[in-house]
Amino acid sequence: MTKPPLRGGPAPRNGPVRSSLNAARRERELAALPDEVVDVLVVGLGVTGAGVALDAASRGLSVAAVDAHDLAFGTSRWSSKLVHGGLRYLAAGQVDVAHESAVERGVLMCRTAPHLVRALPFVLPLTPLVSRPQAALVRAGTRAGDALRLAARTPRSVLPGPRRLSAVEALRFAPALRRHGLRGGLLSWDGQLADDARLVTALARTAAAHGARVLTRCRAVALAGDGALVRDEATGAEITVRARAVVNAAGVWAGGLVDGVALRPSRGTHLVVRAEALGGLQAGLQIPVPGARSRFLLVLPQGDGRVYAGLTDEPADGPIPDVPSATREEIGFLLDVLASALEVPLRPEDVVGAFAGLRPLLDPGRDGDTADLSRRHAVLTSRDGVVTVVGGKLTAYRRMARDAVDAAVAARGLDAGPCRTARLPLVGAAAPARLAALDAPRRLVQRYGTEAPLLAALTGTDPGLLEPVAPGLPVLGAELAWGALHEGALDAADLLDRRTRIGLVEADRAAALPTAEALLGALGVTSATPIGPRKIN
Repeated sequence: MTKPPLRGGPAPRNGPVRSSLNAARRERELAALPDEVVDVLVVGLGVTGAGVALDAASRGLSVAAVDAHDLAFGTSRWSSKLVHGGLRYLAAGQVDVAHESAVERGVLMCRTAPHLVRALPFVLPLTPLVSRPQAALVRAGTRAGDALRLAARTPRSVLPGPRRLSAVEALRFAPALRRHGLRGGLLSWDGQLADDARLVTALARTAAAHGARVLTRCRAVALAGDGALVRDEATGAEITVRARAVVNAAGVWAGGLVDGVALRPSRGTHLVVRAEALGGLQAGLQIPVPGARSRFLLVLPQGDGRVYAGLTDEPADGPIPDVPSATREEIGFLLDVLASALEVPLRPEDVVGAFAGLRPLLDPGRDGDTADLSRRHAVLTSRDGVVTVVGGKLTAYRRMARDAVDAAVAARGLDAGPCRTARLPLVGAAAPARLAALDAPRRLVQRYGTEAPLLAALTGTDPGLLEPVAPGLPVLGAELAWGALHEGALDAADLLDRRTRIGLVEADRAAALPTAEALLGALGVTSATPIGPRKIN
């Protein structure tokens, strides 16, 4: 790819000026912040914090949202990339949580982000390790899940119904399955994100389009009910941000900012393998975890030459790291479960990457497995009025955000309109027919929606931007340029680890890093020292 003759600054003509996030906008808005009193200060720009910023801004409130690192730096980028319908919660007897998940899945797939969420088929292979009573129980569960879909009013054209597969059909979906003793499979459907970090980016940019100040590299050093002391991590300068209401959406770090918030983080680990290692996988797989009643290992094709396999659910004791690490024991466990269903087991050398995320679960004050803790979210208000939102799950981020803003509005007497986010399309959203008609590469349409032609137009300044950033990778140079010009990326780590997911594989990251740094230099963006890939303990 040749060096692009682009410079930072205004968006292209008719481009996304209002929603654009970049270094120049950050500097301008951060400089103006000490002279203002905002209605809502949001701390944390994961999926919940970005959702809170959008909810509040779309109600007509002035908003500043800060994060010590970057958009989707924490838990929000380490998920399974799924938009769940809540079947697991139904199996645990949490009917309200299951229904909430199904409703929010429908909101994302049908109205707010149809460009980022697609229907993914799942096959549970009926191997000799799955007894007939267990299979009957799972089949009843898939029917219950379809009833949740119906109750959430998600049309079958969006999510097809479950059915039984023959052994031949199961192998057509997943040729790598062990053939001996295979009785068939159970087919069901759920939602899959193009990328969880892209959802967060779309939320933050949509919030910015509604006037929110979205400020990364700004660490909240201390919180109070009327604002926060914030340090600009780029310069070390500290400013006092004054606010009528403060929402703490810092995830697993929330307890360190406000007293009385007790969390019991749980670590979930995924493997990353090349798609060819699993022989043309056409669906996700659900592989029962031996000895567990309703836990499954999920094998998730990503459409970019990679497959994720996870996840574990282990207590995460001790200090909370910025970037969690997968352990060798967890990787071995996941490979063992995978081996129970595959004709040729994966070897450790087939694992080209691994990632781990920490779920901010509420501590119930009793011993037990974190896998059994409730995924319900909670909104807590401190004595001095700071509203903290914790728990929950990615799929229900919008409900979490709504409840947090409702609490802030009520506690501080803010003049705000009703929640609008159930029908507020995110940046790039459009109906499937419109997306299919766009004149742009399919990969760009699936990740950027209606903005895909704008990315393709960047190649008018350098045709090389439509080429992969490194041999064998699907990511195009235009995606990196767009990340810096319009998505708030400030360094190579932002581009490789969050605006794209190149960094999940260390070798791919190393191959793409020179291109990312050269492009940032051509755009006039000073690249900070990137935070490298995760290590295995």
